[in-house]
Amino acid sequence: MIKTEAKRLGFLSCGISKAEFLEDEAPRLEKWLNQNMHGEMHYMENHFDKRLDPTKLVEDSKSVVSLLLNYFPSEEQNKDAFKISKYAYGMDYHFVIKDKLKSLLHFIKDEIGEVQGRAFVDSAPVLDKAWAAKSGLGWIGKHSNLLTQQVGSFYFIAELILDLELEYDHPVTDHCGTCTACIDACPTQAIVEPYVVDGSKCISYFTIELKNEIPSTFQGQFDDWMFGCDVCQDVCPWNRFSKSHQEPLFHPQPELLSMTKKDWEEITEDVFKKIFKKSAVKRTKYSGLQRNIKFLSR
Repeated sequence: MIKTEAKRLGFLSCGISKAEFLEDEAPRLEKWLNQNMHGEMHYMENHFDKRLDPTKLVEDSKSVVSLLLNYFPSEEQNKDAFKISKYAYGMDYHFVIKDKLKSLLHFIKDEIGEVQGRAFVDSAPVLDKAWAAKSGLGWIGKHSNLLTQQVGSFYFIAELILDLELEYDHPVTDHCGTCTACIDACPTQAIVEPYVVDGSKCISYFTIELKNEIPSTFQGQFDDWMFGCDVCQDVCPWNRFSKSHQEPLFHPQPELLSMTKKDWEEITEDVFKKIFKKSAVKRTKYSGLQRNIKFLSR
């Protein structure tokens, strides 16, 4: 019933797992943090126990309902342009998904009765990809993104954590095989070994998370990405099966697709506000985007 309603709300797929301590993830996360692969993302150090145990986020929780929402666009930017990650073309996904999650939670309460739960869209200490994999929605690829045989990896992950016991799904097998396309293609060699990404070397980290100047040692390595980066997903063979999304709110402002490098270099704050009115790009602010463009233009 929950999965049928999730589909009706526009989610790509829905999987359910038992809310319990993520035993396999604990040592991995600890090692990743100890090696400073989170760079200046200090929030990753907070709430270590909550990241691994959903019962610390939602009291008496029994189930994690994981959901995927497609964002693969039907059209892409002008070839002669500084690039923005596809997920940020349209309206900020936090708003779009939060509304859908609230609707799903209301539906569950209406149908089942007194159910306590919380909705999460990558803004709380929840290991989204680990839960999605545990719920059978895909496997974690060598680029550390969730992958699905049917639709690749261009989708958002969100979850409802509920105090409701449900039927649980099982993880699927890994289908990366001997492929190393993502590792070979990463412009900054951020995928330091299969399944391990050094976040502090990732273009997405530099162009979104880093607040200081981008280190000059990475000059010429950004492959024209000014907000985020899709290289490891673009080269993944499984993304041949990506189909364009059906969510009107994810459609970009027409100007976004037609702008050239020259347009981006000359962008004013007013144009920035217009194009990215409700976009995730606002996170980097006008000054941050300008910093990234200057770094690319040197």
